[in-house]
Amino acid sequence: MLCVAIHDVAPATWPDCQRLLQAVREVADIPLTFLVVPRYHGSAVRVPAFESALDSLLAQGHELALHGYTHVDTGPRPLGFGERVKRSVLTQDEGEFAAIDASEARQRIELGLAWFAARGWPVDGFVAPAWLLGRHAWPALRTYPFTYTTTLGRLHLLEQGTAQWAPSLVYAARNSAGRLLSPLVAGAAARVLSPAPLLRLALHPRDARHPRLLRHMQGLLEFLLARRSARTKLAAVRALGAGTRA
Repeated sequence: MLCVAIHDVAPATWPDCQRLLQAVREVADIPLTFLVVPRYHGSAVRVPAFESALDSLLAQGHELALHGYTHVDTGPRPLGFGERVKRSVLTQDEGEFAAIDASEARQRIELGLAWFAARGWPVDGFVAPAWLLGRHAWPALRTYPFTYTTTLGRLHLLEQGTAQWAPSLVYAARNSAGRLLSPLVAGAAARVLSPAPLLRLALHPRDARHPRLLRHMQGLLEFLLARRSARTKLAAVRALGAGTRA
């Protein structure tokens, strides 16, 4: 299977997200998972046209998942070189759930769930920004009835209490080195990881601003769809869960 997700979906990023959606549709009209941030970088602006667009995507069979609440890391300052790289270099201080305590994690999840409920949107999946779930956020997450969450390399089936190897292919559009090297890495990884039962292609708004990345993504998507069936994350979870029970 293949899951294609568009991350960081919010009014401020929606023009770029639309460009990603159009680029995918030029290859194939497949079901996607949109990772929605209710208060992206603290913004509380409500944009009816944005919400109407997500309503339409739901009606077309796509999925919306909760992607944190603000997408900003406000936890204690990272200690140690590895922690600083993970939270402040690789993610630009956006790992919202990397270091907050359990109470804060529960509060943000509840606010996000309330935001979805106010719009009548179902939500089965939670994906932490930058796939960083700290040691306090994990138990907080498990107190809510989410069907799944994802980390960088795994899809966690929360109802079954199991995790499936599901590596992510991702582009690094933030700087010129990333734009040069990440397509090579993603292309090679797609071939090396061919035994994986589930691959994930993670697209970010910044990717849409670079035509070379978009063209590479389209070619990679063609390659993957010739070998895999595309599903939303929730549909993949259901398929994997049925296999686990069997």
